[in-house]
Amino acid sequence: MIVGVGIDVVHVHRLERWRATPGLLARFFHPDELSAALSKGSGANLSLAARFAAKEAFGKALGRGLSGIILKDIMVVNRHNGKPEITLFGTALRAFKESGADTAHISLTHEKDNAIALVVLEGSSV
Repeated sequence: MIVGVGIDVVHVHRLERWRATPGLLARFFHPDELSAALSKGSGANLSLAARFAAKEAFGKALGRGLSGIILKDIMVVNRHNGKPEITLFGTALRAFKESGADTAHISLTHEKDNAIALVVLEGSSV
């Protein structure tokens, strides 16, 4: 059963400004997530924008937003085949469990100026 659906769009220029502010990216992104995105060279801003959109979409799928959730507790990385995967820790994992969900599905897309993420939360016992 679907517990929640969230979608979000982030303009890539937002990440260009964030990268110019020392320490800001470390506040929003898990270290492993940040390292993987920054390794993409010229595609880093697109990758970071998509991952930030995923965090926002996750909050929307919860139906409560991101209040009380540390953004670094939501990590989005790509599997070896390129499929994005969301991993939750601490505050995000607690909110996820409280929602009744047991599976999170994620899709990311980006092109030029925009990045979009869709998160679907599914629960078998809801």
